[in-house]
Amino acid sequence: MHRLRPLLTIALLVAAAAATTGCKTNVATGRSQFTSMSREEEIQLGTEAMPELIQEYGGEVSSTQLRTYVTQVGTTLAQHTEGENPSLPWQFTVLDSDVINAFALPGGKVFITSGLMAQFTNEAQLAATLGHEVGHVSAKHVDERITQSSAISTLGQIAGAVVGYQSADLGQLVSVIVGTGGQGYLLKFGRDQESEADALGVRYMVAAGYNPTGMLQVLEVLKREAGGGSQPEILSTHPYPETRLERVNALLKGQYASSLNNPSLQLKAEQYAQKAKPYLPAPKGKAPSAGAVRGPEFWCAHCREAAARAGGR
Repeated sequence: MHRLRPLLTIALLVAAAAATTGCKTNVATGRSQFTSMSREEEIQLGTEAMPELIQEYGGEVSSTQLRTYVTQVGTTLAQHTEGENPSLPWQFTVLDSDVINAFALPGGKVFITSGLMAQFTNEAQLAATLGHEVGHVSAKHVDERITQSSAISTLGQIAGAVVGYQSADLGQLVSVIVGTGGQGYLLKFGRDQESEADALGVRYMVAAGYNPTGMLQVLEVLKREAGGGSQPEILSTHPYPETRLERVNALLKGQYASSLNNPSLQLKAEQYAQKAKPYLPAPKGKAPSAGAVRGPEFWCAHCREAAARAGGR
């Protein structure tokens, strides 16, 4: 029964918060939004759900070097968020999984899989992905999902699970909130929320000294994966790669046009090759035959452009 207490706390927090929903101006986006959770409640929700999500993916990577590197990149981005967001208890976790995914929980808990990191060729792509997830946190997108009417039925599921299955496994109950493998209701975002997180991610990237082309390169990765035989998990929580690609491209050509060829904004390919690639765990599936996997310069237009320039700087 003691294993149910964290979930009961979460359920009560969310239920109480939903009853006190208010409209506030989000400091990151500048728009008014309905919010249902306090800062403390967001932090507690993320903290309670985090261990179960890590377990769902088979744990964290073992490499201290890789974990430290990703934390350093993520923390740098988080320090450029707005208002009180820099002081959130940010945590950046690398999941030891071949699954291609990244997601975030309220309160500053950000996750990326080693499978997704294996697709990257520079640090700017890592920063783009983490920045996008940081954007979901600062824009309070999960909070918005909670306040939607359909979230009430989710609360009903939680209550039913607690009342009807007192011996149920905590992981099964937490999955009602965030979903097994990070695919839960509260982590599925719409087109506008995805574009908003992209725009915030670009903002944080540029502020941290990264070339925003890295965001386009990541979206090329997702677009490529979307065209495969089976849809990667990340597209269940981060849909519309083609629309997002178009919007980010327009954003970079407009607001960030001067950033694209700014020598102070870097892709950092060499840093990624040294600090990430050697420490990524080997794929757990069947290894591809020699020559079967081609580098991103063969399928990513923006990667080709970057390779044609100063070697990724």
